[in-house]
Amino acid sequence: MFSSQFDGSTAFTGGGFTGSQSTQATDSGISPARSRDTQGLMPVTVKQISEASQSGDDKSSFRIDGVDITNVTLVGMVFNKVERVTDVAFSLDDGTGRVDCKRWVNEAFDTKEIEGIHEGMYVRVNGHLKSFQGRILLNAFSVRPVTNFDEISCHFVECIHNHLLNSKSQVGSTLDSVSSQFNTPVHNRANGNSPAPLSQLYGQINTDGLKALDQMVLDFLQQPSNIGSERGVHRDEIVKGLKIPLEKIMDSIRSLEEEGLIYSTIDEFHYKSTASV
Repeated sequence: MFSSQFDGSTAFTGGGFTGSQSTQATDSGISPARSRDTQGLMPVTVKQISEASQSGDDKSSFRIDGVDITNVTLVGMVFNKVERVTDVAFSLDDGTGRVDCKRWVNEAFDTKEIEGIHEGMYVRVNGHLKSFQGRILLNAFSVRPVTNFDEISCHFVECIHNHLLNSKSQVGSTLDSVSSQFNTPVHNRANGNSPAPLSQLYGQINTDGLKALDQMVLDFLQQPSNIGSERGVHRDEIVKGLKIPLEKIMDSIRSLEEEGLIYSTIDEFHYKSTASV
């Protein structure tokens, strides 16, 4: 279901768009049958859908990046379109995988909308997920042609942004428990029980993929005095502030860069949190 034949190179150079598609006007009308709440649309990729987990017994309840979702929006290329009396089935390929979609045809508006969709065409699909025989399907309530190349790249940027935002919120929800672990008493022969230094705990705690030291470095860069600096923060300042060896700090910096949470500024020694962008 999730094998991909999408050509990523053509997605941004014009492949797949026909002359009629690039100039076709989008019907902005709304079918009365589609009185669904579309305000909660979450931009996702097919890969994220394939990794989604059900959040309950309801076959249409799913969680992506730890967030409950109702409606999703995708952009990709149409394959294997099959028209029937009451519905139209097709596969959507966005380069990260392929998902089966179904668009019910109940009114003249629905028929008109789906008649303008052809194989090999880039479209935006809005719908809700459903589990059927162990597979995740997309019940579409809107399928429209993509008429602007920028919409493809913009969609993936939105997917990345939401993924980072939701992942970060999941990390933030565990900070209280992490803080309590930082203050776990440890036995000291001279002074008895005392709070454990942070430097003793930086390698021990994970919070949804972020090590405790990674979180400490990120928090340091997000301090008001640091987040407002255009130059960023020198790595030596982080070492001095956290009192942790440079080698460990650099390991965390590389990890945070890979996660897209920080970036280098004026040189390879100054860093800044992406939260300030």
